[in-house]
Amino acid sequence: MPSISGDPDADATNARLEDQRAKSRNADRQKKLVSDTDRLVDLVTNLKQEVETPGAAAQPGDVSKKAEEIEKLAKSVKDRMKG
Repeated sequence: MPSISGDPDADATNARLEDQRAKSRNADRQKKLVSDTDRLVDLVTNLKQEVETPGAAAQPGDVSKKAEEIEKLAKSVKDRMKG
């Protein structure tokens, strides 16, 4: 579809710029997903170790807070993966 300006060079430039913006947004989204996923793995690993450690009575409040943080981060990752 031709643009209002009718300038094919301007149309090509605009299309190229929009493509670059989209690629940049996708790269930023990917970096955030990797960062959040790494954080999620750390949180889950720490919680697992805390619960499994013999003789260390994990405080229910602490475990609950950590589980809630994991849940929120997991939902954030899930939502971001949807687009």
